[in-house]
Amino acid sequence: MFAAQAPPLELDACKPCGVVWFDPAEFDQVPAGAMESTDELRLRGIEADATRRIEQRKERALATSGPDLGWKTIPALFGFPVESETAALSRKPWLTWSLALIISLVSLAAFGNLENAVSGFAFVPSKAWRYGGVTLISSFFLHAGLLHLMGNVYFLLIFGDNVEDYLGRWQYALLILAATLAGDVTHWLVQAHSTIPCIGASGGISGIIVFYALQFPRARLGFLFRYFFYFRWVQIPAWGALALWLLLQVFTAYLQSSGSSNVAATAHLGGAAAGLVTWIIARNASAARSVT
Repeated sequence: MFAAQAPPLELDACKPCGVVWFDPAEFDQVPAGAMESTDELRLRGIEADATRRIEQRKERALATSGPDLGWKTIPALFGFPVESETAALSRKPWLTWSLALIISLVSLAAFGNLENAVSGFAFVPSKAWRYGGVTLISSFFLHAGLLHLMGNVYFLLIFGDNVEDYLGRWQYALLILAATLAGDVTHWLVQAHSTIPCIGASGGISGIIVFYALQFPRARLGFLFRYFFYFRWVQIPAWGALALWLLLQVFTAYLQSSGSSNVAATAHLGGAAAGLVTWIIARNASAARSVT
């Protein structure tokens, strides 16, 4: 024996305007408790609106309040970006830490007699292949001063750990080597007759910066803008920071070509190109693994 089921209740509705209406006697067929009262609907609307406003305030606060304070305030005061949102690491970035330590130790030791260190091991475009090309690499470990050293090591540490974690140590090492060589060669092609020595890890680190921004474009970076005693955090995604950085390098390269800047921005752009190529290769390899 089967219980007879009541036929379903069919209502007329206007989808564009979101209005539903009942024919005569249809409203009485609605089961008790199936519809919310007017007060309940009003409360639900108030709750949804309050939730939306809270989320909007959280987003605005995130965009202006900055990352967790503490040690990050120190580099931010020098104009360096700080990470506020990024992917968690799955392994310890031993190669990044080791490379930062070696760069620091070599540069600090060279500060004792920087003139001799630069004349012997800096990269000079007009003598690009002296010592069999050793200066293409040795110049990576020398820096012109403490601020130059601190800046490069800082960028290596905050961006290199995520790139090493993604690529693995060997591919990460190849990226740094390729970016360093590409930076020196690009600088040599542009200023082949220059006798000005070039030092610093910026070319290799530029490759890391580009790979990081392309692989983690939505990672958020915080910048602390200050005007006398007024401070304000501004956060932008990594892809936006990369666009600004590239514009700065192009402008600096122009100043370099006119003799108005001693920053080898051409080396930065060469390293950036190596980072782009490495990212494309790594992305295609990852896609191929996913297919197979």
